[in-house]
Amino acid sequence: MSRLPITKTPKVYVGGAFIRSESARVFPLRDAAGNFFANIPQCTRKDLRNAVEAAAKAGPGWAKRTAYNRGQILYRLGEMLEARAGELADAIRLGGASKGAAAREVTAAVDRLIYYAGWADKYEQVLGNVNPVAAPYFNFTVTEPMGIVGIIAPDEAPLLALLSLVAPAITSGNTVVALASSAQPYPAIVLGEMLATSDLPGGVVNLLTGFRKELVPTFATHAHLRALAAVANAAERKTLALGAADSVKRARLFKGEAPIDWFADTAQGVHAIRDFVEFKTVWHPIGA
Repeated sequence: MSRLPITKTPKVYVGGAFIRSESARVFPLRDAAGNFFANIPQCTRKDLRNAVEAAAKAGPGWAKRTAYNRGQILYRLGEMLEARAGELADAIRLGGASKGAAAREVTAAVDRLIYYAGWADKYEQVLGNVNPVAAPYFNFTVTEPMGIVGIIAPDEAPLLALLSLVAPAITSGNTVVALASSAQPYPAIVLGEMLATSDLPGGVVNLLTGFRKELVPTFATHAHLRALAAVANAAERKTLALGAADSVKRARLFKGEAPIDWFADTAQGVHAIRDFVEFKTVWHPIGA
């Protein structure tokens, strides 16, 4: 007797749990040949607000962890991606990527996590400073995480681009609410399953799937998002820039019309960490 396969029901990863959209809406995901693969949750503005609440709860605990510990957790996540590289590559291949291209993207994604894991206990020494002053006190500049960072990932390199935007934000103690690629959301679904069994506390990274036209305006104006990192077209960049100005948040916007080489060394660096930290100057009297 033949057996029907038990297929996966994709869910988004928010607050350390797997959820469906609060609206119960889904949209079909098809493979490169046009065959139906799965129904993906179509998240709403309410889902985004719920994800921000989850990120806010996780934020203080994550920010208080030592830089060394955050680096350990990122490194462990890289190990997990390496161990399940085949599954991630299969998720990427759904979008039509060749076997070799999918494997290359997974390898680059693992390397990117390891790269930022290495920066976790070093960026402070690069970005902070002891400032010279002609008076009897010390003057230090130190960094602090901004809070919750909203991330909007592009369709190209759906895993690598997403992690390239997420990793520098969480390295410095921020939490993240990220919208995955609308055209290729499945790698983010698989990534969420790995996050759930990693040492990363629930709520530090929250992954949503859905349509950009519904969620971009809320990303732009939500007052509890303290920064944005987005790959967006001209109309979306205008919406995000205006919303960021109105709600006083920092925005790092990439041109979606211009292809970004996510595999290049320029797609990573301490500058990406610097974009999402605040600088605090401390004055301390000598001899006190």
